[in-house]
Amino acid sequence: MSLSRTIETPDIADALAVKRTPRKHVLDLDDFSQEEIAGVLESARSMKEVLGRDIKKVPALRGKVVVTLFYEASTRTRVSFEEAGKVLSADVINMAASGSSAEKGESLLNTGLTIQAMGVDTIVLRHPHSGAPYLLAQHLDKVSIINAGDGLHAHPTQALLDLYTVQDKLGNLEGLKLVIVGDVLHSRVARSNIWGFAKMGAKVVLSGPGTLMPPDLLPSSKSSARSQLASLVEVDTDLDRAIEGADVVMALRLQKERQNAGFLPSLREYIRRWQVTDDRLAKAKPGAMVMHPGPMNEGIEISTSIAHGGNSVIEDQVTNGVAVRMALLFQLTTGTSQNP
Repeated sequence: MSLSRTIETPDIADALAVKRTPRKHVLDLDDFSQEEIAGVLESARSMKEVLGRDIKKVPALRGKVVVTLFYEASTRTRVSFEEAGKVLSADVINMAASGSSAEKGESLLNTGLTIQAMGVDTIVLRHPHSGAPYLLAQHLDKVSIINAGDGLHAHPTQALLDLYTVQDKLGNLEGLKLVIVGDVLHSRVARSNIWGFAKMGAKVVLSGPGTLMPPDLLPSSKSSARSQLASLVEVDTDLDRAIEGADVVMALRLQKERQNAGFLPSLREYIRRWQVTDDRLAKAKPGAMVMHPGPMNEGIEISTSIAHGGNSVIEDQVTNGVAVRMALLFQLTTGTSQNP
């Protein structure tokens, strides 16, 4: 049976006009064009329709093999990739460093070469070291690599699901004001979101303690030391001022394990100055969206009333993550930029 006969809704049927794409890997959003990002979001919209059916299953990736290779703990990202693959009928194999040959000293590259030799199609990698997915992409020529988070560097699929969530709720991304607040220094999510939202025409403002801002993004940095990302953002350590007129507010997890490193004077001081609260959100635009990539420290970077209030789309982010990852798995595994 052809795939066109198994997908009955007009929206997905229209997507049968297949367009070839040269993209083989998803490592970060810095090398995505605006058109590519828009294509992923449109594809995810059709995938979300599949998730809304009584029977959540299409044969799009039947016979394909996806390996999730996670060297760090994960709930949302790992489960959503597994669900995404299985809804598309791919065979999904979950691997963790614990219990694998990595415990015997096998290198990441040799692990990747072994997996490739088994004939898999896509490897979804999470690794504590920045650049790890790039290493595999450079040396594995027969598989696609999706970065599910590498060190402090990037988390592109989280950024794409955040973009989709905002577009789904507000209808447009261009001209929106996004405020990202918290521990930007240690956040791979923040860096990928800066690339994604800026490329789609949004204004990105970072807020939080100066000690938790990447030095290469601070206006005080010497021009030679500032990164390309610095030109895409504004930095305002005063959250009460930064949040004014915001369309979207994204709180980041305060990594409490780093407090002893001298990044903060005290937890109480952080809560007082940078927690997203009802009073602060009142300074944003009416109906401003509240986001969080998770896991949350309720009562620290975000108040409980905001986390579970009417402005929160945190659960929507989780749901949309499955649709976005379905879109990416399909595109990379089949070499097409539209859905079946």
